Amino acid sequence: MSFERAIETSLAAALGDDQHLVAELRTAFQASAERHLTALHQAATDEDWRDAALRLKGLAASFGATGLMTVAGQAAKARAGDTAALSAINDGIASLSA
Repeated sequence: MSFERAIETSLAAALGDDQHLVAELRTAFQASAERHLTALHQAATDEDWRDAALRLKGLAASFGATGLMTVAGQAAKARAGDTAALSAINDGIASLSA
């Protein structure tokens, strides 16, 4: 299931047919995910990096975005600044607005 479809399914299950609220929460999710990505880019230590990756993983889990959850979990095991992890997370977040 795509990241976007997972989020839509999770929100619809929780909120029903309130499309305005679904759209609002989806926007809030994406903004939060972007903030976590920024925190990853700015992480000065491996601990800061791991914390940011785990926060992103938790956010993704709460919305059923299992693919993003997986790449964030993998990033948490990497070292600060891991370009492959950043790329995977960036791609995952970008797919939310596709």
